[in-house]
Amino acid sequence: MFLSAILFGLLGSFHCIGMCGPIAFMLPIDRQHNMKAFFQILSYHAGRLFTYSLIGLLFGFLGRGFYFFGFQQQLSIIVGVLMIVAILFPKLLQKLSLSKKVSTIILKIKNSLGKELKKKGNDTFFTIGFLNGFLPCGLVYMAIFGAIATTNAFSGSLYMFLFGLGTIPLMTAFVYLGNFTKGNFRKNIQKVIPIMVIFIGVLFIIRGLGLGIPYISPIDPNLTSLVNANSICH
Repeated sequence: MFLSAILFGLLGSFHCIGMCGPIAFMLPIDRQHNMKAFFQILSYHAGRLFTYSLIGLLFGFLGRGFYFFGFQQQLSIIVGVLMIVAILFPKLLQKLSLSKKVSTIILKIKNSLGKELKKKGNDTFFTIGFLNGFLPCGLVYMAIFGAIATTNAFSGSLYMFLFGLGTIPLMTAFVYLGNFTKGNFRKNIQKVIPIMVIFIGVLFIIRGLGLGIPYISPIDPNLTSLVNANSICH
């Protein structure tokens, strides 16, 4: 399951550079000093990873609630279905408008980002990354689905951390080199992303079915305990 988080990050980063690339490229890094620039970029990524981990912690805690009430496998199936539906019917997501309160919060985040990009303080880069992590992104939503399907808050946090970790190589290259993914290469990767999301969605569904396949579709321990309890009673 955690492998899917890294795959989301690695392939999804080709989508991320279209959304967050301009922010990364505008980072006020000191290009005259390579080592200083390296740590500034590292601080930016640390801010993003912190935000993703925090989001994963919250949604992993939500997933823990489902696990506690014995709905973990059903949740895994629902998450898988939602991933597939989001790819096959993207217009459905477009119809879901954000509430005014959420839109206002996002606008404030963007305004804060704009102000931070004009600064060059030691904490600027972490703050930019931290705020960047809260911006709306379809791939982040897919990763959040995965975090919900984990069994506890720590696993949810780890899932989102690994997702963010997967985005670092391409995002870092973008900061140094600019947009080097133009042309057919980027188009081909963009075509692969939906296939990858559907594939992971199918894996979540198979996992939820509890087919007894080690690591892929394990049997729900709660159901096993229930069966053993019934056997003892009889």
